[in-house]
Amino acid sequence: MDKLKSIIVVIEDDPQICRFLRTSLSANGFVLFEANTGEQGLVEIATRKPDLVILDLGLPRMDGITVIHKVREWSSVPIIVLSARSQEQDKITALDAGADDYLTKPFSIGELLARIRVTIRHINQFKQDSTETEFCEGDLRVDLSRRRVFIGKREIHLTPIEYRLLNTLIRHAGKVMTHRQLLLNVWGPAYVEHDHYVRIYMGQLRQKIETDSTQPRYLLTETGVGYRMAYNGL
Repeated sequence: MDKLKSIIVVIEDDPQICRFLRTSLSANGFVLFEANTGEQGLVEIATRKPDLVILDLGLPRMDGITVIHKVREWSSVPIIVLSARSQEQDKITALDAGADDYLTKPFSIGELLARIRVTIRHINQFKQDSTETEFCEGDLRVDLSRRRVFIGKREIHLTPIEYRLLNTLIRHAGKVMTHRQLLLNVWGPAYVEHDHYVRIYMGQLRQKIETDSTQPRYLLTETGVGYRMAYNGL
């Protein structure tokens, strides 16, 4: 097996989708291992040590949310949920459980490939340098060691909470962060029911960072779910 190829474990019980993913992802240079139940999927993840997991939620016996919880007990492997469940609460539940991204069926293979590339690129970057001191995306540059933020050559002054919010999104760049996850990371457990805090401070942050806060380039909204820091244009 070519060790340079990224390994993906697909946990999906629909044979047609499995076949489609097998053909499409293999053609794009990924090595696939498949499981059609949650139990089999956990074994494949433990055995194959994949770079990424693609997971359906509607699995027989053990559903996808349970799989996420069990994986997160011992692994930080990126998980992209691929599900027919399109309700906002389903997305929030999966992301809060520990999924890194969520795509709704039917899906575009082009979008899935883009999400996979961003997720793997992000993980590899931080593996190479766990003491990452600078984040750059377009004209946005953040010196993480000195807590300084620039748009082009212009320095942007943030309040401590605005900076913590920005820093949290940067540390998870390319990943959807739910309102609950942001509240836990920025404000702490006592504030998890205060969704309006995130909206207020995100609005302030966009006013300072975005050229047009109504059409953000960096701080992207996942409607009804949370926010995501753009990463390499996505």
